[in-house]
Amino acid sequence: MPDNREVEVRYHMLRPEQIVARRKECPVAYIPIGTLEWHGVHNPLGADTLQAEGIAIRCAQEGGGLAFPPLYYGESRSEALMEANAGDRHLIAEKMGLSPENFNPEKLPFTPTEQVLNYNKLLLHILAEAETLGFKVGVLVAGHYPLIDHARAAALLFNQRRYGNKERMLAWAFVDYALVDDKFPIAGDHAGGWETSHVMALHPQTVDLSLLPPRGEPLIGVGFRIDPRDSTAEFGNETIEAAVDVAIKEVRHRLENPGRYFSHGRSLQERKWEDGS
Repeated sequence: MPDNREVEVRYHMLRPEQIVARRKECPVAYIPIGTLEWHGVHNPLGADTLQAEGIAIRCAQEGGGLAFPPLYYGESRSEALMEANAGDRHLIAEKMGLSPENFNPEKLPFTPTEQVLNYNKLLLHILAEAETLGFKVGVLVAGHYPLIDHARAAALLFNQRRYGNKERMLAWAFVDYALVDDKFPIAGDHAGGWETSHVMALHPQTVDLSLLPPRGEPLIGVGFRIDPRDSTAEFGNETIEAAVDVAIKEVRHRLENPGRYFSHGRSLQERKWEDGS
Protein backbone atom coordinates (compact mmCIF):
# COMPACT_ATOMS: atom_id res chain seq x y z
CA MET A 1 0.00 0.00 0.00
CA PRO A 2 1.38 3.47 -0.84
CA ASP A 3 2.11 5.92 1.95
CA ASN A 4 -0.79 8.40 2.08
CA ARG A 5 1.72 11.24 2.25
CA GLU A 6 3.01 10.25 -1.18
CA VAL A 7 -0.43 10.64 -2.77
CA GLU A 8 -0.82 13.81 -4.86
CA VAL A 9 -3.91 15.67 -3.66
CA ARG A 10 -3.16 19.22 -4.81
CA TYR A 11 -5.98 20.31 -7.12
CA HIS A 12 -3.73 22.34 -9.39
CA MET A 13 -1.32 19.42 -9.90
CA LEU A 14 -3.89 16.88 -11.06
CA ARG A 15 -5.48 16.07 -14.40
CA PRO A 16 -9.28 16.24 -14.82
CA GLU A 17 -9.92 12.52 -14.48
CA GLN A 18 -7.84 12.39 -11.30
CA ILE A 19 -9.78 15.29 -9.81
CA VAL A 20 -13.13 13.78 -10.71
CA ALA A 21 -12.19 10.45 -9.13
CA ARG A 22 -11.08 12.01 -5.85
CA ARG A 23 -14.05 14.38 -5.76
CA LYS A 24 -16.52 11.53 -6.28
CA GLU A 25 -14.89 9.61 -3.47
CA CYS A 26 -14.80 12.58 -1.09
CA PRO A 27 -16.20 15.95 -2.33
CA VAL A 28 -14.21 18.14 0.07
CA ALA A 29 -12.05 21.13 -0.86
CA TYR A 30 -9.42 22.29 1.63
CA ILE A 31 -8.43 25.91 1.00
CA PRO A 32 -5.31 27.06 2.91
CA ILE A 33 -5.08 30.77 3.69
CA GLY A 34 -2.19 32.68 5.22
CA THR A 35 0.07 35.66 4.78
CA LEU A 36 3.65 36.85 4.36
CA GLU A 37 4.82 37.86 7.83
CA TRP A 38 7.88 37.99 10.05
CA HIS A 39 8.38 34.75 11.97
CA GLY A 40 11.70 35.39 13.63
CA VAL A 41 15.16 35.24 12.12
CA HIS A 42 14.95 31.44 12.01
CA ASN A 43 11.75 30.86 10.02
CA PRO A 44 10.65 31.65 6.44
CA LEU A 45 8.31 34.60 5.88
CA GLY A 46 5.68 32.26 4.47
CA ALA A 47 5.51 30.17 7.66
CA ASP A 48 1.79 30.71 8.27
CA THR A 49 0.72 29.75 4.77
CA LEU A 50 3.16 26.85 4.60
CA GLN A 51 1.58 25.44 7.76
CA ALA A 52 -1.96 25.86 6.43
CA GLU A 53 -1.01 24.26 3.12
CA GLY A 54 0.74 21.36 4.82
CA ILE A 55 -2.24 20.68 7.08
CA ALA A 56 -4.67 20.94 4.15
CA ILE A 57 -2.63 18.45 2.14
CA ARG A 58 -2.44 15.98 5.01
CA CYS A 59 -6.19 16.27 5.61
CA ALA A 60 -6.81 15.41 1.96
CA GLN A 61 -4.26 12.60 1.94
CA GLU A 62 -5.55 10.96 5.09
CA GLY A 63 -9.26 11.76 4.91
CA GLY A 64 -9.98 12.25 1.23
CA GLY A 65 -10.71 15.33 -0.83
CA LEU A 66 -8.42 17.82 -2.50
CA ALA A 67 -6.18 20.67 -1.38
CA PHE A 68 -6.51 23.96 -3.26
CA PRO A 69 -3.58 26.33 -3.95
CA PRO A 70 -2.70 28.42 -0.87
CA LEU A 71 -3.65 32.09 -0.59
CA TYR A 72 -0.75 34.29 0.52
CA TYR A 73 -2.28 37.67 -0.34
CA GLY A 74 -5.23 39.97 0.27
CA GLU A 75 -5.51 40.12 4.06
CA SER A 76 -5.14 43.31 6.08
CA ARG A 77 -1.59 44.66 6.10
CA SER A 78 -2.51 47.20 8.78
CA GLU A 79 -4.02 45.01 11.49
CA ALA A 80 -2.83 41.82 13.23
CA LEU A 81 0.52 41.88 11.41
CA MET A 82 3.86 41.76 13.22
CA GLU A 83 5.51 44.29 10.91
CA ALA A 84 2.67 46.75 11.50
CA ASN A 85 1.61 46.13 15.09
CA ALA A 86 4.31 44.38 17.16
CA GLY A 87 5.89 46.29 20.02
CA ASP A 88 9.31 45.63 18.49
CA ARG A 89 8.19 46.35 14.94
CA HIS A 90 11.08 48.78 14.46
CA LEU A 91 13.53 45.93 15.11
CA ILE A 92 11.69 43.70 12.66
CA ALA A 93 11.89 46.42 10.00
CA GLU A 94 15.59 46.86 10.70
CA LYS A 95 16.24 43.15 10.21
CA MET A 96 14.27 43.30 6.96
CA GLY A 97 16.26 46.30 5.74
CA LEU A 98 13.12 48.42 5.64
CA SER A 99 11.70 51.51 7.29
CA PRO A 100 8.96 50.92 9.92
CA GLU A 101 6.96 53.52 8.00
CA ASN A 102 6.60 51.05 5.13
CA PHE A 103 3.88 49.34 7.18
CA ASN A 104 1.90 52.42 8.15
CA PRO A 105 -1.77 52.39 7.00
CA GLU A 106 -1.31 55.38 4.70
CA LYS A 107 1.12 53.34 2.58
CA LEU A 108 -1.78 51.21 1.35
CA PRO A 109 -4.55 52.16 -1.10
CA PHE A 110 -7.33 50.98 1.23
CA THR A 111 -8.20 51.80 4.83
CA PRO A 112 -7.90 49.01 7.44
CA THR A 113 -11.68 48.55 7.35
CA GLU A 114 -11.72 48.40 3.55
CA GLN A 115 -8.93 45.83 3.62
CA VAL A 116 -10.98 43.59 5.93
CA LEU A 117 -14.11 43.90 3.77
CA ASN A 118 -12.15 43.26 0.58
CA TYR A 119 -10.64 40.12 2.09
CA ASN A 120 -14.04 38.90 3.21
CA LYS A 121 -15.31 39.29 -0.36
CA LEU A 122 -12.28 37.42 -1.67
CA LEU A 123 -12.91 34.47 0.65
CA LEU A 124 -16.57 34.39 -0.37
CA HIS A 125 -15.52 34.37 -4.03
CA ILE A 126 -13.09 31.49 -3.45
CA LEU A 127 -15.74 29.44 -1.63
CA ALA A 128 -18.18 30.07 -4.47
CA GLU A 129 -15.55 28.91 -6.97
CA ALA A 130 -15.09 25.67 -5.02
CA GLU A 131 -18.86 25.18 -5.03
CA THR A 132 -19.01 25.55 -8.82
CA LEU A 133 -16.31 22.87 -9.09
CA GLY A 134 -18.61 20.29 -7.51
CA PHE A 135 -17.55 20.15 -3.87
CA LYS A 136 -20.00 19.54 -1.03
CA VAL A 137 -17.83 20.86 1.79
CA GLY A 138 -15.38 23.74 1.50
CA VAL A 139 -12.89 24.17 4.34
CA LEU A 140 -10.87 27.33 4.92
CA VAL A 141 -7.67 26.32 6.73
CA ALA A 142 -6.23 29.39 8.47
CA GLY A 143 -2.48 29.46 9.01
CA HIS A 144 -2.20 33.09 10.15
CA TYR A 145 -4.20 32.96 13.38
CA PRO A 146 -6.08 36.28 13.00
CA LEU A 147 -7.50 35.02 9.72
CA ILE A 148 -9.66 32.44 11.48
CA ASP A 149 -12.07 35.22 12.40
CA HIS A 150 -12.28 36.37 8.78
CA ALA A 151 -12.63 32.77 7.61
CA ARG A 152 -15.44 32.03 10.04
CA ALA A 153 -17.23 35.20 9.02
CA ALA A 154 -16.93 34.22 5.36
CA ALA A 155 -18.16 30.69 6.09
CA LEU A 156 -21.18 32.01 7.94
CA LEU A 157 -22.06 34.43 5.15
CA PHE A 158 -21.49 31.80 2.50
CA ASN A 159 -23.74 29.30 4.27
CA GLN A 160 -26.44 31.98 4.47
CA ARG A 161 -26.59 32.22 0.67
CA ARG A 162 -29.64 30.77 -1.09
CA TYR A 163 -31.05 29.42 2.10
CA GLY A 164 -33.05 26.26 1.39
CA ASN A 165 -31.02 25.17 -1.65
CA LYS A 166 -30.06 21.62 -0.70
CA GLU A 167 -27.46 21.36 -3.47
CA ARG A 168 -25.25 24.10 -2.11
CA MET A 169 -21.82 23.60 -0.58
CA LEU A 170 -21.33 23.76 3.18
CA ALA A 171 -18.43 25.95 4.34
CA TRP A 172 -16.38 25.50 7.51
CA ALA A 173 -13.15 27.04 8.80
CA PHE A 174 -10.51 26.00 11.31
CA VAL A 175 -7.12 26.88 12.72
CA ASP A 176 -4.96 24.02 13.95
CA TYR A 177 -4.23 25.01 17.54
CA ALA A 178 -7.91 25.57 18.42
CA LEU A 179 -8.73 21.97 17.46
CA VAL A 180 -6.20 20.48 19.88
CA ASP A 181 -5.82 22.92 22.77
CA ASP A 182 -7.59 20.40 25.00
CA LYS A 183 -4.78 17.91 24.33
CA PHE A 184 -1.95 20.46 24.13
CA PRO A 185 -2.46 23.31 26.64
CA ILE A 186 0.57 25.04 25.10
CA ALA A 187 -0.99 25.01 21.64
CA GLY A 188 -0.39 28.03 19.44
CA ASP A 189 2.28 30.73 19.38
CA HIS A 190 4.05 33.08 17.02
CA ALA A 191 7.34 31.71 15.71
CA GLY A 192 7.87 29.81 18.96
CA GLY A 193 8.28 26.09 19.51
CA TRP A 194 4.78 25.31 18.25
CA GLU A 195 4.94 26.99 14.85
CA THR A 196 8.65 26.40 14.32
CA SER A 197 8.18 22.67 14.96
CA HIS A 198 5.41 22.65 12.36
CA VAL A 199 7.60 24.27 9.74
CA MET A 200 10.45 21.89 10.59
CA ALA A 201 8.08 18.95 10.05
CA LEU A 202 6.80 20.27 6.74
CA HIS A 203 9.77 22.15 5.25
CA PRO A 204 12.88 21.43 7.36
CA GLN A 205 15.21 23.08 4.86
CA THR A 206 13.63 26.49 5.56
CA VAL A 207 14.37 26.61 9.31
CA ASP A 208 17.73 27.48 10.88
CA LEU A 209 17.69 27.35 14.69
CA SER A 210 21.36 28.31 14.79
CA LEU A 211 20.36 31.88 13.90
CA LEU A 212 18.57 32.29 17.25
CA PRO A 213 20.49 34.09 20.01
CA PRO A 214 21.55 32.27 23.21
CA ARG A 215 18.87 31.54 25.80
CA GLY A 216 18.10 34.53 27.96
CA GLU A 217 18.59 37.03 25.17
CA PRO A 218 15.46 38.69 23.70
CA LEU A 219 13.95 37.29 20.52
CA ILE A 220 12.67 39.73 17.90
CA GLY A 221 9.05 39.31 16.90
CA VAL A 222 8.57 35.97 18.66
CA GLY A 223 5.90 35.01 21.18
CA PHE A 224 5.95 31.57 22.75
CA ARG A 225 5.21 29.15 25.55
CA ILE A 226 7.66 26.66 24.08
CA ASP A 227 11.07 28.15 23.40
CA PRO A 228 11.75 28.03 19.64
CA ARG A 229 15.20 26.65 20.42
CA ASP A 230 13.42 23.51 21.66
CA SER A 231 11.59 22.98 18.36
CA THR A 232 11.66 19.55 16.73
CA ALA A 233 10.15 18.07 13.60
CA GLU A 234 8.90 15.16 15.74
CA PHE A 235 6.79 17.47 17.90
CA GLY A 236 5.59 19.28 14.79
CA ASN A 237 4.40 16.04 13.22
CA GLU A 238 2.69 14.97 16.44
CA THR A 239 0.68 18.17 16.76
CA ILE A 240 -0.12 18.42 13.05
CA GLU A 241 -1.43 14.86 13.04
CA ALA A 242 -3.57 15.56 16.10
CA ALA A 243 -5.13 18.58 14.38
CA VAL A 244 -5.61 16.68 11.12
CA ASP A 245 -7.40 13.87 12.95
CA VAL A 246 -9.93 16.26 14.48
CA ALA A 247 -10.38 18.21 11.23
CA ILE A 248 -11.16 15.03 9.30
CA LYS A 249 -13.76 13.99 11.88
CA GLU A 250 -15.39 17.43 11.64
CA VAL A 251 -15.49 17.23 7.85
CA ARG A 252 -16.87 13.70 7.73
CA HIS A 253 -19.65 14.62 10.12
CA ARG A 254 -20.55 17.55 7.89
CA LEU A 255 -20.54 15.40 4.77
CA GLU A 256 -22.81 12.83 6.42
CA ASN A 257 -25.07 15.31 8.24
CA PRO A 258 -25.17 18.56 6.22
CA GLY A 259 -28.67 19.45 7.43
CA ARG A 260 -27.40 19.80 10.98
CA TYR A 261 -25.10 22.62 9.94
CA PHE A 262 -27.18 24.64 7.50
CA SER A 263 -29.55 25.94 10.18
CA HIS A 264 -29.04 29.56 11.19
CA GLY A 265 -26.16 29.95 13.63
CA ARG A 266 -25.16 26.28 13.55
CA SER A 267 -22.72 25.99 10.67
CA LEU A 268 -19.66 26.61 12.86
CA GLN A 269 -20.61 24.21 15.64
CA GLU A 270 -17.86 21.71 16.38
CA ARG A 271 -17.36 18.42 18.21
CA LYS A 272 -20.88 17.20 17.37
CA TRP A 273 -19.28 13.97 16.17
CA GLU A 274 -18.07 13.20 19.70
CA ASP A 275 -21.53 12.45 21.07
CA GLY A 276 -22.95 11.07 17.83
CA SER A 277 -25.38 14.00 17.49
